Order: sequence, then C-alpha cells, then structure tokens
Amino acid sequence: MNRTNPINGRWPASRPDLLQLYSFPTPNGVKISIMLEETGLDYEAHLVTLADKDVKSDAFTALNPNGKIPAIIDPNGHGGPVELFESGAILIYLAEKTGQFLPASGAARAEVLAWLMFQMGGLGPMLGQLGYFHKFAGSEIEDPRPRERYVNEANRLLGVVEAQLDGRDWIAGDYSIADMAIAPWLNALEFYGVREATGWGQHPNCIRYLERFMDRPAVQRGMNIPDRNG
Repeated sequence: MNRTNPINGRWPASRPDLLQLYSFPTPNGVKISIMLEETGLDYEAHLVTLADKDVKSDAFTALNPNGKIPAIIDPNGHGGPVELFESGAILIYLAEKTGQFLPASGAARAEVLAWLMFQMGGLGPMLGQLGYFHKFAGSEIEDPRPRERYVNEANRLLGVVEAQLDGRDWIAGDYSIADMAIAPWLNALEFYGVREATGWGQHPNCIRYLERFMDRPAVQRGMNIPDRNG
C-alpha cells in the first residue's frame, strides 16, 4: 500500500496488507461491500460518512478527487498497489481480479457491462434525484415539476428493468456485478418512501428479483458494511 497517501493518516489500516475499502452503506457504497463478500476477498472496511468533513476532506480527496464514496486501495494489485474510485470501475476491477461475476469475453461480458452502465448512467442518478426531491432537502421546493420529472423517469426505468427480467432470475444471465449495481437502487425506493409513487407494486418481476437478491447471505452482510454506527 502507498503509505504516503493522506487517507492512511485519517483512516489508518490495521492490516495494510489487505484491500482497504472506504465507504458508507448507501446504494453505491454497498455495491462494493456486497461484491467483496460475494468473492470472499479479505478486506478492511473504513466508515467514511457523507458529511463534507469526511468526503470533502483533503485525506479522502487524495484518493478520490471527486469526493464521493466508495473508493479502494488494493495493495495486491497486478503490478503493484491500485487506488481506485467510482463504484462501477471498482466492480469491474474486482471481477477481473477474482475471475468472478463477469464473463471473461464475448457477448455475455458485453451484456453485463451494458446493464452495469445502465445503472451508472440512468437508474442510479435518476433514483438518487427522486430521493432528493421526495425525502431530502429538495422536498422543500414547492415547484412540483422536478419531483414529477423524476417520478416519471423512475417509472420508465423500472419498466425497462421489469421487461428485462421477464423469464429470467438475473438481469444479464447469471448473477453478476450488474445485479450488485442495480438491486441496491431498487431496494432504496423503500428508504426514499417512493414505492407507491413509482408503482412498485405493478412490477412483479422487480419485486421477485429484489427478494432473490436480498436473500443472498453475502448481500445481507454487505448491506451493513461499513457499520454506519462506527
């Protein structure tokens, strides 16, 4: 590990020989803790809150200049230590490192990556904005148009997922990093209090899909890593 990275002063590693995860249990954060639990890689988790004093600190932005969780340092990367941010990039990196949850080549690999990008570019940002305008500070805005926009877009995206899941258990064939990216965001609809607004009950494939996902022991562990209570 690069011991000179300022993050090691703020969040010191007790086992610097292990992969270090810097995260918080949001939908984006748990993608990585779930993947680590699924693969069985040894790692050490550090709680980085969403407060500016953590994610915007010099220590954290030394690892992720964008100031967002999650991020990792892998002291055992191919050719040397790897410092990485962006949840989608981390999922791909871990899949390639372990040879798990991402086909090695061909159409199957391309499909998994397409659905991962669907989450990164569409489902996650849109549901995140929906949560902002429904539950958080944006809910104080009287103009109904932002909230309506994101409710409508969430409905549309859920319809895309619903159709893709018709006749299949997982989003892109076998269980993959695409599922670890998508399912936590579907689960967040309950936290945001928007299941009714988005017509969740009219998406039976999504409902069964999320139940299958949440039944996995590694998912149940990963959903609470790092412990948000410190």
